[in-house]
Amino acid sequence: MTPNAIECFFATLKAANPMPVSELEYCSVFELLVAVLLSAQATDVSVNKATRRLFPLANTPRKILALGQARLEDSIKTIGLFRAKAKHLLQTCQMLIDQHDGQVPRSREALETLPGVGRKTANVVLNVAFGEATMAVDTHVFRLGNRTGLAPGKTPYEVETGLLQRVPRAYLNDAHHWLILHGRYICQARKPLCWQCGVSAYCDFKDKTPRP
Repeated sequence: MTPNAIECFFATLKAANPMPVSELEYCSVFELLVAVLLSAQATDVSVNKATRRLFPLANTPRKILALGQARLEDSIKTIGLFRAKAKHLLQTCQMLIDQHDGQVPRSREALETLPGVGRKTANVVLNVAFGEATMAVDTHVFRLGNRTGLAPGKTPYEVETGLLQRVPRAYLNDAHHWLILHGRYICQARKPLCWQCGVSAYCDFKDKTPRP
C-alpha cells in the first residue's frame, strides 16, 4: 500500500468509528490485564462471560490469590486453557503484590516479566490503559497486515514494526482497534466480505470477494 492509500485507509476507518474501544469488559487496569491474559486463544465473547463471573468475586491481585487455584479455575473454566491461565494469573498476582505494590506496571519490560503476559498483552495494556502508541498484533492484525499490503511480515513482530513505521501518527493510538474490529467483522480469515468493505479501494488484496 502506498502512503496515500494508507492515509485514506485509516481516515475511512476513523470516519466510520471515531472512538474505537476494546470489546473486552473491564473497569480497572488490573481487570484489563486479567481479561487480556485470559484472551489468548479465546474469543472476547468467551472471556467476557468468564470475567462476569470472576470479577464480582475477585478483581484485585489479593482477592484473586485468596480464591486459590481450584476456585479460580472454576470461575474461568469455560475458556480454553483455563488451568494454565489460572496458574499464570495467580503467579502474576503474586508478582504484582511482591514487586509492584499490587499495581499494574507501566513499562513493557516489567509487564513482560509477568507469567502469561507476552508482547501482545503488554502492548494492549500499554495502549488501552496508559495511552501509549503501541501495536498489539493478534491473528486479525497479522492477517490484515499481510492481506492488505499494509505491513507484510512473516512474524507478528515484523508486522508490528511495519505498522509502527507505516501508520500515520495521527491514527496510531487507535489503529490496532480499527484493524482488530475490521478483521473480526469484515476482513475475515476464510472469506473476506470485500463487497461490504469501506476500505477495499485502498487495499492491495487482489482476489477480492464478489457479492454473493
